[in-house]
Order: sequence, then C-alpha cells, then structure tokens
Amino acid sequence: MHSFRLLRDRRFALLFSARTISVLGSAFAPVALAFGVLGLPGATATTLSVVLTAESLPMVLFMLVGGVIADRLPRNRVMMTGMAINSIAFSSLAAMLLTGWTPLPALATAAAATGVAMAIFFPALTGIIPEVVPADKLQTGNALLGLGANTSRVAGAVLSGATVVLVGGGWALAVSGAMFAVAAVLIAALRLTPAPPSAERHSVFGDLREGWREFSSRQWLWVVVAQFSVLILGLQAAHGVLGPLITKTEMGGARDWSLILAGEAVGTIVGVLVAMRLRPSRPILLGTLMCFPVVLPYVLLALSAPLWTIVIGAFLLGICFDVFGVLWQTTLQREVPPEALSRVSSYDALGSLMFGPVGLMLAGPAAALVGPKNAMLGCAALVVLSTLAALLSPGVRNLRAPSARDSAAGAKPA
Repeated sequence: MHSFRLLRDRRFALLFSARTISVLGSAFAPVALAFGVLGLPGATATTLSVVLTAESLPMVLFMLVGGVIADRLPRNRVMMTGMAINSIAFSSLAAMLLTGWTPLPALATAAAATGVAMAIFFPALTGIIPEVVPADKLQTGNALLGLGANTSRVAGAVLSGATVVLVGGGWALAVSGAMFAVAAVLIAALRLTPAPPSAERHSVFGDLREGWREFSSRQWLWVVVAQFSVLILGLQAAHGVLGPLITKTEMGGARDWSLILAGEAVGTIVGVLVAMRLRPSRPILLGTLMCFPVVLPYVLLALSAPLWTIVIGAFLLGICFDVFGVLWQTTLQREVPPEALSRVSSYDALGSLMFGPVGLMLAGPAAALVGPKNAMLGCAALVVLSTLAALLSPGVRNLRAPSARDSAAGAKPA
C-alpha cells in the first residue's frame, strides 16, 4: 500500500482523477466510432479508414507545435484546452450519429479535432508529471496514473460495447464528450507554480531545434521511436480497422471486439502492478523485449482461433505494453531536462505515430486486396521485424537506470 500514498497529495490526486476520467471518456470512442461508422448506410472498411485517418493525421502534424506550447505555457492550462476541444469534438460526433446527419466530410472534420486535441494534450501530460511528482517517486507516479487509466479502459471497453449494442454509438460518444468536460474542470483546479521565464527567448523553430538536439543526442531514444514508427503502422491497421472488420464479418461483432479490448485493458492493469515493483537495471532493453508478445491477439485473430484464446492474447498484450509504457515514461522523465521534456516527448510521439495514418489508409484497401486475415498477419510481421531491428542498437541494450549507474560507479576501484 506504500505506493498508493502518493494519492494523498492534492495536486497528484487532481491529475490522477482528470487523467482517469478522460481515459474513461476516450475508452468509449473506439468501439462507438468504429461500429457507428461501419453501421452507416453504404459504409465500408475504407469509410472507417477515412474517418480514423482524419483523426490520426492532425495529431501527427500538430504534435511538435503541441510540444513547443507545453514547454512555453503552463502545462495544466494546455491540458485543459486539449480536454475541452475533445469534449466538443466527441459531442459533435455524437450529435451527428444521433440525428442521422452523417456526411463523411463532417465526420472527418470532427474526428480531426480530436487529433488536434491529442497533439495539444499529450506533450503537456508527459511534462507535467515531474512538476507534480517528486523525482524519487516518478516510476510510482507513472504507474499509478497508468493504473487509473487502465482501469478506465476496462470499464470503458465493457460499457461502450454494451452501450453500442443497446442504444447505439451516438450515445456512447455523448458519454465521451461529457467525461472530457469533467476532466477539463478538474485540471482547471490544479494549481502549479509557474516556471521562471527563460532569459533567452527563441522562435518556435529555435525551440524545435533545441528539442531536436536533445532528442537526437540519445541513441536509445531515437532508435526506439524509429521502431515504434513501424510498429504503430502495423498496430493502427490491425487495431483500428482489421480487428473490428474480422469480428464483424466472422465473429460476434461489437460484443466480441469489446471483449478483446477488455482483455487487453485488464492486462494493462496487471502490467501496471508489475511495473510498480520492477526496478530493472536496463529499463529500455526490458521494455523493447516486451514488444514481441503484442502480436499474439492479431495472429490468433488471423488464424480464426477461439475467442477465449484471443482475449488471453490481448491480456498478455496489455501487460507487456504497459510495462513498456511505465519504463519508457520514467526513463524519459529522468534522462531529459525538464525544460525540454515536452518538446522531446512531442518528437517521441511524432516519430512513433507518423506512419499510423498510413496504416489506417492502407488497412481497408489491403483487406480488399489480400483479405483481412492475411493483412493482419502482415501487421504482426511488421511488429516483430521492427523490434528485432531495435535490439541491434547498443544504446537500447546498454542504457542503465540511475541506481544501476551509481552502483556500477561505486564498484569501480578508486
């Protein structure tokens, strides 16, 4: 229970609550949006690809700008703005589905607004954690935030599927909009001491150059980001389009896909509990190795395995991805100077996500060309090959945690 004492701190409790509620809201969106769009008259897998690409592309394009904003302005206000935009965007999508007025350009525009909101929100979130959490409790703070987020994903995966089945995707998206509004109010109550203004002011491009220097000078950082640029391409196609398509055409539709997502979400809770206690001497090496098992549910879907085995595969995916996430975020926050952290995290997010829209765009045509199951196996191959390539890097294999570095230094003869 010692790890949970951090929740007694008012500022961390507000951040934890806002993050948990916003993730609960966003957890309704994948199932609601996917099956809401696929259920429209004349909609195909390509229609869903267009909407999800419209959401993903602005997130990639605006991510660097979001990092500069979060390093210049109070990060709590930046997060509040992102949550407010998400509330408006998801409420707009809900209104379209509920009224039946669903022209594709309007759906794509509202989806694009959610992408912009994420580009604003994500770098600020990464940077605000060290402002709220003491340095010696960073891994615990990241793990607790992950625990709250992942618990919300479990609840959201189950409740969104039930809501879609019972009353339709529009109402599920309306819940998303309301949750983001509540989260924005909680973040508005978070009071942080403003950082002293920098004596040297740069242009936006100057700030980006500084952030790039911090990013590119760390081999472990840019290699894993390059790995994830390919890995996310495969996962976006598999998770965003091919998974819902296979479950819709060959399984039980939204109900089965929700169960698979719930299995993943439960795994992420277990992964956080594991990550709370892990203190690996080489955190990036361990995190990278954790990327191999994430292909399990996709391979099982492609092989028409029983639903319960796919759910178990998704459960293991959740464990591995969350252990990676906690180790990655903690290492980033420890190794990168605080004044550049949001910019570096924006380069991280940009590099990791930049091919995601390509995966979404290609998923529908690939399913039509070679079949959704063969396309799914291709996605799994991309994940495995990109992870193998990352392990060739000495920086990935050899970066040690501060405690391990101190122990190694102390062991050297004077």
